[in-house]
Amino acid sequence: MSLYDLLQEALAALTANKARSSLTILGIVIGIGSVIAMVSIGQGAQGQIQASIQSIGSNLINVSPGFQRGFGGARGGRGGATTLTLEDAEAIAEQVPYVAAVAPSVTGRYQIVQKAQNTNTQVMGTVETYPQIRNIEMELGSFISERNIAVRSKVVVLGPTTRDDLFGEGVNPVGQKIKINRLSFTVIGMTKAKGGSGFTNQDDMVFIPISTAQRFLTGGDYVSNISVQATEEQAMTQVQDGVTRLLLARHNIADPQLADFSVFNQADIVQAATSITNTFTILLASIAAISLLVGGIGIMNMMLTTVTERTREIGLRKAIGAKKGDISRQFLAESVMLTFLGGAIGIALGMILTFAVSQFAGIPTKVAFSSIVLAFGVSAAIGLIFGYYPARRAAQLNPIEALRYE
Repeated sequence: MSLYDLLQEALAALTANKARSSLTILGIVIGIGSVIAMVSIGQGAQGQIQASIQSIGSNLINVSPGFQRGFGGARGGRGGATTLTLEDAEAIAEQVPYVAAVAPSVTGRYQIVQKAQNTNTQVMGTVETYPQIRNIEMELGSFISERNIAVRSKVVVLGPTTRDDLFGEGVNPVGQKIKINRLSFTVIGMTKAKGGSGFTNQDDMVFIPISTAQRFLTGGDYVSNISVQATEEQAMTQVQDGVTRLLLARHNIADPQLADFSVFNQADIVQAATSITNTFTILLASIAAISLLVGGIGIMNMMLTTVTERTREIGLRKAIGAKKGDISRQFLAESVMLTFLGGAIGIALGMILTFAVSQFAGIPTKVAFSSIVLAFGVSAAIGLIFGYYPARRAAQLNPIEALRYE
């Protein structure tokens, strides 16, 4: 029997009972569609997270404070201690090779008031190099200058979201007065919108000179974070090691395990985020793949029923010369055709679901060609695996007994 005849016979057998065939492939359709949609959502989320991390700065190394080991071996969380100073930041800029810029900062949340409007947001005291390191551009006015820091000026740069909360959309706030912790500040600029959410939203933030923040808000000479920009991406590891060695020496710490600070670079963050999103994608795809197993069992059940219903036909074919291989290939062809049809429809459904999620839920998605190839491969595998036993059973039927079957 030629391949054309085999496919023609398989198609005729499946269309003989359209309702049962349609219900059988439904599990494959749902499974393939769900897997493609879940993988696309996972990969889209991974791309968005990586882009968000890259947008906070280029060639970035972060230094955060942390408690030393105390009694009982306890260790505090990063950012919870006051172990970094402006002198540490100056030493990094002067003594560590391949450093392009350094920006110490001190942060806290405060109530900000402008006449009848108010908002509670993050206030960051920082230096003039912060926009360079963090890829921030100005929409209006100017950023904090060295002179502002030297004389502890009460000036402030607003993020666009904070501007909208205090003054309304489209208003130029430069020259206006606001109050932070009951102190009056003059607005000298507004940053361009970058987007973001939660604690990483630089649009919902205000910037003041670090000296002003330490003198009037925090009341200390410590810093919350030191951002370091390497001259090039290839030098990030060298800068990270250099910063670690310098701070260990400055803080008189011999054992790196007892360090009262943490140094991590942008690549570490990207790698961690990628690992998390990959795990998340695999989990989603695994859950969706369960329906593929159910669909495969449904195909096996249908094919076994078909073998029983067509016992006399099988006996007649074998009586006129059909071999076991011919019968086996016939039923395998029907099984594979079912799964391929389900796979094709499932791929279309998955792409529709992906588009719908992206358009209506606002979740980024990315359909990978590899996931489509995988879907076709899984479809073929399901057809062969779950169709093998029914096909083998049909091929093993005794022709005499099959012709007598009622």
